[in-house]
Amino acid sequence: MADARPAALSAAAVLLLTGAGWAAYSTDVLRTHPAHAATPAVATGRALVVRTDVRQQTTVTGTLGYEGSYSVIAPSTAAAGAGTGSGGAGMITWLPAAGARVSRGKPVYAVNGQPVLLFYGAGPAWRDLGPGVIGPDVRQLNRNLAALGYGTGLAGDQFDLATEQAVELWQQATGLPVTGTVPLGQIAFLPGPLLVGQQVAATDPGVIAQVSRVAQNPASGAQNQPGSQQQQPAVPVTVRLLGGVRGSFDQAQVQVAITSAEDRHVLAVPITALLALPGGRYAVAVLGGGAGGTPSRTVPVRTGLFDETAGIVEVSGPGLAAGRYVAVPRQ
Repeated sequence: MADARPAALSAAAVLLLTGAGWAAYSTDVLRTHPAHAATPAVATGRALVVRTDVRQQTTVTGTLGYEGSYSVIAPSTAAAGAGTGSGGAGMITWLPAAGARVSRGKPVYAVNGQPVLLFYGAGPAWRDLGPGVIGPDVRQLNRNLAALGYGTGLAGDQFDLATEQAVELWQQATGLPVTGTVPLGQIAFLPGPLLVGQQVAATDPGVIAQVSRVAQNPASGAQNQPGSQQQQPAVPVTVRLLGGVRGSFDQAQVQVAITSAEDRHVLAVPITALLALPGGRYAVAVLGGGAGGTPSRTVPVRTGLFDETAGIVEVSGPGLAAGRYVAVPRQ
């Protein structure tokens, strides 16, 4: 048995956990009496002794939320005012439904009935874009027009004739007023695609992609509410779902298994195979090779790491080897 050794804190997975019980047999079963071996105190099944990696994990609960939010400029004239002569106040008239994915060139919202389309870029839109304008916002515009297939060689930071022609083609294809210019509010520059209001299903597994090095204290107001429980500091983590996102995930409750120690390539059995002995010691009932699978002997074992998430425990003992079978309570 390898000695348990501390390991760097790492998050293993996001999943629902099943309970792992502890089995204690009567003292008659603990004694090896050949005359009574055929009548165990409880109905038993069998489980394989395996050689595997055992992790000591702590399960904590958490709440999923959005990694961040973005502000966009939607002036009163916005996209709706462009070419309509309406100088009045702009009103949000459409938003994507919960669960929608918004990618480059797709509407992210609508103002006064006219869509505002998503373009990718690090800097926000802050001015009208037209012939003669130069700057990094024009470079973002050119890159997006090229990515959408409305022109080639549009990587510069100048709004030239090629840009104007590409804008006209893009506006015509998307149903916008064809002006060859991009008024402020017709597009929204954001860092990447958006995901609106998804919820993780209860059985969706995932892994922790990043763990913050700084814990966040709960809001002071929450501590001062009458009858409120003391809240512990929270550590933000970034979750990457293994099977993609289905449904809405904002404020979804999850459980995170955090590995604090690990022993590799050790013998392990189900936790339910352990028999409690006096003095805090344990044993397992090793099954014989007969067709009946009756316990042939009780083997005292030393326990190492307990992995309550996987329901297994690291063990070592005389005659215990991978491939043997031990008794467990029958389900």
